[in-house]
Formats: sequence, C-alpha cells, structure tokens
Amino acid sequence: MKSLDHSLEPVFRQIREGNCGMAIAELEVYLSAWPDGQTTDRLNVLKEEYELMAGYWRKGVDDPQRQEQYQRLLQQVYLIFANIAMYRRLQASSFLVALHQSARKQVRDWSLSAIRHEMENFVSEIAMLEFEAENKRKEKSRALYKAHQQQVNMLFNYIVTSRMWTNSVGKGFTELLLSPTIDNIDQQLIVSAITISLMSQFDMVKFRLLTDVYRQATDEHVRQRALVGWVFSLDDTMRNVYPEQQTIVDDLLKSDAVCQELTELQMQLLLTLNAEKDNDIIRNEIMPDLMKNDAFQITRNGIEEVEEDPLEDVLHPDASERRMEQLEASMQRMIDMQKQGSDVYFGGFAQMKRYPFFYDMSNWLVPFYIDHPDIAQFVDRLEFQRFVRSILSKGPFCNSDKYSFVIASMEVLSRLPASIRDVIRSNEASLGELALGENQTSAYLRRIYLMDLYRFFRLFPNRAALNNPFEDSTQEYDTLNFFSYVFFAGTQLDAQKHSVVRMMKKYQFDKMAKNMLIAIPRRYRDAQYYIWAEQYEKAVEVDPSNEQALSGAARHAFKNSEYDKANDYYDRLLLLFPGKKNYMLNKAVCLVQLEDYEEALKLLYELDYEYADDVNVQRVLAWTLTCDSRLEQAAAIYEQLMTGEKVIAEDHLNYGYCLWVMGRIDDAAEHFRKSNNPIDFPDIYWLSKRGIDKLQIRMMKALIRS
Repeated sequence: MKSLDHSLEPVFRQIREGNCGMAIAELEVYLSAWPDGQTTDRLNVLKEEYELMAGYWRKGVDDPQRQEQYQRLLQQVYLIFANIAMYRRLQASSFLVALHQSARKQVRDWSLSAIRHEMENFVSEIAMLEFEAENKRKEKSRALYKAHQQQVNMLFNYIVTSRMWTNSVGKGFTELLLSPTIDNIDQQLIVSAITISLMSQFDMVKFRLLTDVYRQATDEHVRQRALVGWVFSLDDTMRNVYPEQQTIVDDLLKSDAVCQELTELQMQLLLTLNAEKDNDIIRNEIMPDLMKNDAFQITRNGIEEVEEDPLEDVLHPDASERRMEQLEASMQRMIDMQKQGSDVYFGGFAQMKRYPFFYDMSNWLVPFYIDHPDIAQFVDRLEFQRFVRSILSKGPFCNSDKYSFVIASMEVLSRLPASIRDVIRSNEASLGELALGENQTSAYLRRIYLMDLYRFFRLFPNRAALNNPFEDSTQEYDTLNFFSYVFFAGTQLDAQKHSVVRMMKKYQFDKMAKNMLIAIPRRYRDAQYYIWAEQYEKAVEVDPSNEQALSGAARHAFKNSEYDKANDYYDRLLLLFPGKKNYMLNKAVCLVQLEDYEEALKLLYELDYEYADDVNVQRVLAWTLTCDSRLEQAAAIYEQLMTGEKVIAEDHLNYGYCLWVMGRIDDAAEHFRKSNNPIDFPDIYWLSKRGIDKLQIRMMKALIRS
C-alpha cells in the first residue's frame, strides 16, 4: 500500500494476508505505542468476538457461520486500521491538514440531506433566473454561482479527506450521483473527489459506489469518470479482505461493452503517459519548423508582423511557397499526432497552470463552464468573446486547458498584430482541422478526463501528498498496467492483452509489456507472444514458418556461439525467402565461424555479384578470404574499403590481421592503431592457428604503443 506509515506496516501485512487474529495482535502493539482510548475500545470488542469464535473452534464445534463471521471481523479490523492510516497520512502533510480543516472549520451541516438540499436548491435557483429582469439576471447569476462554487469546493475537500464511509453514506451519495435533479457538473466533481480519496485509502463502500454509478448513470460524463475512478482504485492487496471486489468485477465483465471500454482505457492510459515524449517532439521538431515561417516575430510587446523583403520574390521566387509547404507539413504532423490520441497541448498549457485559479484543488478537475466564478473577471474583459467561445466549444482541449486558455486569452489576444485582430473581428478566423468539434463519444470524454487527471497529478504543487497513479510506480501493483491485475485473469480481457502489449512495445513501455506478458494465459500464447518474450525457439515450435521467430532464433543462437544451430535457422529462412541478402550474409558469417570457408565463399561471391557496392558484403568477403589464407585477394578488398567513406574501426582491425599474417608487420600495426582497441586481440586462437604465437603478440602490442 502506497504512502503507508512504516509503524502500520506489520498490521497491514497481516490484514492483506487475511490473518485476522494476528492483525488484532499487531494493532494492540501499535496502540500501546500510540494510545487512543476510543480506538482501543473498538478493537477490544472485536478481540472478544474473535476469541469467542476461536474458542468454539478449538472445542471442535462445527459452526457453519464461522467463515462469514471471520470475514466480517477481518473487515472491521481493516476499517480501524484504515482510519488510523488516514489520520497518520493527514498528520504527515501540512497541505492535507489544511485541506481537512478548511472543510470543517466552519459550522456546516455535512449530512447527506443537507448536501442534497443545497445542490437541488442551486439547480432550482438557476432555472428561475430566466424569470428575472434582464438588468438583474447577470448580477444574481454571478452571486449564485459564486456561493455554489464555494460550497462545492468545500465538499470536494471534505470528501478527499474523509475517513471510511458507512453503507448508508455510500447509498446516499450513490443516489445523489444518479439523481436527475443534481447539476451534472457537481456530480462529475464529486466522482473525482471520491476517486482521489479512494486511491489514498481503499474503501469498499466508495469502490462499490463508483461501480454502481458506472453501471447506472445516464450522463456519459459522470459514467466515464466513475469508470476511471473504480479502475484506478482496484486494489489487489485487498482481495483477502474484500472478495466482493472480484465478484463485482466478474459481474461487470459479463458485458462486452464494459470489456471494450476497459480495453480502450488501458490503451488511452499509455497515450496519456506518452504526453512528455509527444511534447518533446512538438518542441524540438515541429515548433522549429513552424517558427521558420518568418511572417511574424515575437517581441516584448507581443507578436509583430515582419515587413516583406521586396527582393525576396526576385531572388527566391519559390521561397514563400516552400515555407508554406513546410508550415502545412508541420501542422499536418501535429494534426496526425492528435488524431492518433497524442496529447499535443500538454506542453503548451503546462506553463499556464500557475494562475491563482489553480490554487484550489477542485478547479483542476471541475468540468469547464463559462459561468465559473473564478474566471468571470477574465470572461468579462475578453475582447473577442465570440472567437474564444468558438475555440472552447470546438477545440479538443481538456477542461483545465480551457480554463487556462480563458485566463491567458485576455493578455495574448490583446498583443496580436492588427491584421490578425481584424481577421478575428470579421469572424474569418478558423481553427481549421484542429477544431474537431465537440465529440461526445465515451472514448473522447474519457480521454479528456485522463488529460485533466494527468495535468493534475503532474503539475499540482501539492501532488506529493496524494497517491499519484501516473508515477513510474515500483509498487507491486501498477494502476497504469491494470490489465495485468489478477482481477482480470481468466476473463474476456485475456483476448485483448496482445493488442495492449503491441501498443506498449510501440511506445517503448518495456517494463509494462513484460508484466503484461506474464498475465497472458497459456491458451493465448502464440508465436507473437514468444517473440515478444524473446523465447524465439518456442515461437518457432508454435509457428515453424514465422520469419520473425526464425530470425530471432538465429540471432539468439549466434549470440550464444551456437553457430550450427544459427546456420540451420538461416537455412530454413532461405528456403522460405530464397536469395534474401541479409539471410545469405548472416549464413555466410555462421559458416566462417564454423570454418567452412568454401561454402561461405560460394554465398559471398553470389552476393558480391548481385550487390557489388554493398560494403557489408565486402567486409564479410574480405574477412572470409583472410581466414581462408587468400591474403592478396583480401588485401585488395580492404584497400578499396579504406578509400571509401564508410570505414569503421573493425575494418582497420581486420585489415591489420590480414597484413600481420602476410608478414607486413609495420602496416598491420598502423591499422591496429586506428581501431578502437589497438592492443586487445580477442582472436588469439585464430592467430595461433596461423603461426602467430604469444611472443609475437607481445611484440606487436609494444610496436603499436611505440
């Protein structure tokens, strides 16, 4: 369990193993060091009940309710532990303490009935605004939204720092989140608060709530947040305490639609994790190309137009057209990245998360709405409200980026060149292809929410106090790789794990791919599985004609100096792909290692005829001739290689061996000096077979150094 106080680790160890009696004993040890009368009293009640049950067991009494009673006691012990753990976590963070106190310092009724009344009353009052006089409507609307935002922000903080919930509280919040009389923005924010709380400390009531909301919600925004919430909250360490987790998951997976959404979510998480790499591509490759379009320049006073050079059209008549083509190509590349799911805006908006708006944690995850009181001052002062609203409605931005855009727009738009400002005023400006339009598919809504979560957990100043699902986790269970959880073993998702591994490999998440491979059951382990696992011989057994498997097996055998085996694999490859250059060349190298120079030369002469300019063919041919004591022929090829532009250190080393065997000692030493490691001769056995003993090797080393 993440962020667990070390003093509680012995308790949790027993709980996760399902050892109720030993967990009680460890809790007693803990409470002897950190006394708390009320907690001790609760624990003593559980201890008495446990000892009574254990007493009947020792006497051999057959109790059909024992398993159920034991499970209930274990869960009660966990609740005590979890509340202690939550308290210790709060005390360890000044931020969490402040958050906890901010929601509780004012006298307020936190009962569910009071919360529901506030929220329903807000919806009613907003609906009644249309009956207000127009000159009073805006002022009253601002007052309503401001008061409500303060209430919801406190509720958010209250939930995030809440302890374990009772079943009645869970039921009440479930009804609240499914009610059509509650604003859906409020419902979405509450789901996010529950998710953060649940990720900090597992609570079966909150987990059950999120799965119920996911199944029953009619609003797709709420439903997708609930999906992300319960997946992020799955806890394999709680399997012994709450077997109900598995029951709930199994029931959910009976639906093909749920399996599809879980598969999409796993893949979307990989795209979210790739945001940093995508940002590097945009910053280092795309933006420099865009900035080459020198029609404008960035100055202290904003973006200014650059006057056209009158000689440009005369000296370089096609320069403007080429710049436009480069600009379009760069824009298209970014558009293509976005269409593939890349988070192309993360880097650009990351610096816009330092505004006071983001001091409140809830504002990072609140759905965007133009009436949010914390952006009212910016909306009122915007010069191009129609343009900005168009971007916000059509642009594929996540919620927090939309808030950033509104806040930044006032300053940015005012500094635009006059010509651009005129275009905007005449409503000729367009987002082009980047304006994908408001897409309400479940996958799109989920992706937007993941972008919000990623920004929150990557950029929120106090994120260290929370359990971050986007960290490069060293924990036993990795939220970002939830497909590998035991919860999903033996389910319909097994059939989708190959697709997930393929995507992990594509984006170079090798550690995650390795864990996912372990989670793929045997019946789905085809040739591709064994190729990914680098078990190439097994892959060849499964699919004897698989080129990738045979090639991998050949490379693996060669690396292990199993040249006979490697040679056999290349024979099989050449039967399937006759005349393929790489396989012929690799087979020739194997034959050289096996000292079958005659067969090797047959292949190499054929390759030399077909690919006369291929330096790799020339290298292998020269070395094979050297090994076969055809030294003059080899030296002639090496001389050609030395005059080329692609000379490598190995060429000098191998030519040095050739010259040495020929007796041209000084010339050999000169080429050894030009190689990477001039006094390390790995081929002593090879030299000894050609009459060069250890004494000559020592003398050559001295000559090279001199």
